[in-house]
Amino acid sequence: MTDLATAQTPPYSTLTAALLAVRDQRDRAAFGLLFDHFAPRLKAMLLRGGLRDGSADDVVQDVMLNVWHKAAQFDPARAEASAWIYRIARNRQIDLSRRKPLPLPELLVVTETRTDDATFALSLREEAALLHDALAQLPPEQQGAIRQAYVDDLPHSQISAISGLPLGTIKSRIRLALERLRHELRDLKP
Repeated sequence: MTDLATAQTPPYSTLTAALLAVRDQRDRAAFGLLFDHFAPRLKAMLLRGGLRDGSADDVVQDVMLNVWHKAAQFDPARAEASAWIYRIARNRQIDLSRRKPLPLPELLVVTETRTDDATFALSLREEAALLHDALAQLPPEQQGAIRQAYVDDLPHSQISAISGLPLGTIKSRIRLALERLRHELRDLKP
């Protein structure tokens, strides 16, 4: 005859069982097992995510400390131990990235040009004519996408809504058109 308690308890992985021991009995040996297993894996994940070595170690320590303190919130019916711990790490990584200040744009050095310079005006007119000719060689659907994106200054999502085409199609048309324009205008000097 099967014991009623074991019949109702689903089998857990070793890591989930260890986290349950931390949750229910504050078992330090089980926590050590979790730490030994997850610390190097979390550090590798964080390094791949762009954190530097020192801050990755700090985040791993913080995550594992949270595992110890928040083990009471763990529910094996909702997630395995690994998913729960990786979610804590991912959330911590997102918190850190949100706290970083956004990079400031580089200052542009504007050099004064003479607008009355005939050579400059002629060069600009020739470039505009070359661009017009290159645009005319594009298929109509690519021409329309380029005009909406760069002349009308519409976001890709709005172009998609207007045309009724999927967003990926709009992005592909714009990308292909830009590649063709780049190829056609490759001889222009920046």
